[in-house]
Amino acid sequence: MAAILRFRKLCFLDPVKCSTVSVQSFEKPKNDEKQSFEQPQKPESLVSAIERVLEKPKSKKIKKQPKEWRCVDSCCWLIGYLCTSWWLLLFLCNFLPANLPGLRVPEAPGVRLKRDGLTALHPVVLVPGIVTGGLELWEGRPCSEGLFRKRLWGGSFTEIFKRPLCWLEHLSLDNETGLDPPGIRVRAVPGLVAADYFAPGYFVWAVLIENLAKIGYEQKNMYMAAYDWRLSFQNTEIRDQSLSRLKSKIELMYVTNGYKKVVVVPHSMGVIYFLHFLKWVEAPPPVGGGGGQGWCAKHIKAIMNIGPAFLGVPKAVANILSAEGRDVAFIRSMAPGLLDSETFGFQTLQHIMRVSRTWDSVISLVPRGGETIWGDLNKSPEVENICYTSKARYLQSSSKENNGNDTDAKRSFHVKEQPRYGRIISFGKEKLELPSSQLSIIDSKELMRGSASRISNTSCGEVSSEYDEMSRNNIKKVVESDAYTASSLLDLLRFVAPKMMKRAEAHFSHGIAEDLDDLKYTHYKYWSNPLETKLPNAPDMEIFCSYGVGIPTERSYVYKLSSSDRCKSIPLQIDSSAYGRDNGCLKGGVHFVDGDESVPVVSAGFMCAKGWRGKTRFNPSGISTYIREHQHKAPLSLLEGRGTESGAHVDIMGNVAFIEDVLRIAGGATGAELGGDRIYSDIMKMSDRINIRL
Repeated sequence: MAAILRFRKLCFLDPVKCSTVSVQSFEKPKNDEKQSFEQPQKPESLVSAIERVLEKPKSKKIKKQPKEWRCVDSCCWLIGYLCTSWWLLLFLCNFLPANLPGLRVPEAPGVRLKRDGLTALHPVVLVPGIVTGGLELWEGRPCSEGLFRKRLWGGSFTEIFKRPLCWLEHLSLDNETGLDPPGIRVRAVPGLVAADYFAPGYFVWAVLIENLAKIGYEQKNMYMAAYDWRLSFQNTEIRDQSLSRLKSKIELMYVTNGYKKVVVVPHSMGVIYFLHFLKWVEAPPPVGGGGGQGWCAKHIKAIMNIGPAFLGVPKAVANILSAEGRDVAFIRSMAPGLLDSETFGFQTLQHIMRVSRTWDSVISLVPRGGETIWGDLNKSPEVENICYTSKARYLQSSSKENNGNDTDAKRSFHVKEQPRYGRIISFGKEKLELPSSQLSIIDSKELMRGSASRISNTSCGEVSSEYDEMSRNNIKKVVESDAYTASSLLDLLRFVAPKMMKRAEAHFSHGIAEDLDDLKYTHYKYWSNPLETKLPNAPDMEIFCSYGVGIPTERSYVYKLSSSDRCKSIPLQIDSSAYGRDNGCLKGGVHFVDGDESVPVVSAGFMCAKGWRGKTRFNPSGISTYIREHQHKAPLSLLEGRGTESGAHVDIMGNVAFIEDVLRIAGGATGAELGGDRIYSDIMKMSDRINIRL
């Protein structure tokens, strides 16, 4: 009787096991059915059978093997973590009180200044730089079906993943003319949307435009001077009449806004593009705009240059030599062969080099002024540049704020290593420490003679670059010269990229003028070089150099020969194994100096600090110049986005202090009313070390 009760309890509490028991306990082979009826089991045997069945699941549970962990499981967990983090951040941004410490959003400068009575006065013209302006398709090859007037550059970049080779083909220019290839027309996106956002959520001009709107600006008194940033500056006029349209727009805004002069705000390469415009607009037609000598004085109040690349950037050289910079060199060191692997047909760097070498504008960013500006084999203006850890940077910043003098902080964290930044390209780290007398320097004439013995290699297909027309011996000849300065760099570039340099050097020059009254300087190729042209006769106009400081910025490179000798490989690459001593300036094959992450201080600030300061041969009318530096302060958390006190090359466009400067100047203030110069870096000392005739 007790066995029966236990059996009923088991069935009610665990029916699954009960059914199992019934199957295993009572099922018999067919030939034994009769016997089972004749000889029923005793209660004791039933209990023992139930107990045996109950023990089986326990044994199975013990013997169960753990599930094998697969790569898919790792990916799913990673995606899950990312999604959870994203939703958590979204929750924090939308539901936490805004007045908590670290979450308080500062009041927009436009709102605050409008409350103080500031309103729109002078029309504003915005001039974007390289890369940040959108490009759209007007005519293309069959592979571009469905992309008419769709953005190929700027925006979502979805076409990169859908049809990457077609996308690259349409972004390339003709190697001979520097203009459109046959059957392709790509044009700049017009209007404020051309460069307000580079990609969804990544602002460029959007924050500044929004704050200008808060004090009364709109499209009738604010204009984005979009242009095709791939072209040489004069070719933007030849193909698109971009300079003529800019001239007409400024004249129209001047008249329709009560004859108020225009405030121009160019950024990065747009700074030297507008410098070219200043000479073009006064030059006689057909080469110039025919505005005459007084046009700038009549129409322009101030030029507020943001992150100006007046004297070029060394990273442009690395882009031409190996299509890489600090970040790409790091990726190549961590995953060798990933970016230029033939396995999956990526060859990313080769494609980048093939396309970018058709853009003449890249040459406009090659360092100007030679060794006079950038230094020779032994010295450079940044000779006292201090390399220190993040902790030292914080202590130095605190010392500046508290004492107004950072001499002690610099002395405390000074590094024994003395980088020779004038050696912009060095082959081997040991070449950096040798005195110039022990270096092997190849004569430029000998280097150029080697460029004549080039071979034609057609086996590389569409990915081929000018390196494919060079023999391995000619490539090794490049390395025979241990180091290259800003002067010898031009010969190096002519050697490795002769087609590009021949085409582009018809539009740009990189020297220093001896006699600015020489008639040769009336040619347009000199107009974008501040060292080979004069500012207009406009004594009432003001020029501002606004840029960030306090961020390590690429200045020179250690190179090596690539180990690969494949046809499609790039034979030169940054030596990412080269590091300096004691947290020095050399990291991953790249030397760093003070700057805004893209433009070194000497390039951004020298013209306002010395070249144009007062009446000089480059500034004969004595236009007032001001330096407005912004000490970089990184955001405290992800919730602050890209920061409101950033000094980075693009993020500075959201810097509250910079936006306030623009709004005040547009509202009628002068440079003196802003407070004059605001300097955190050693730009004045650097400028004093540059021996140039003024």
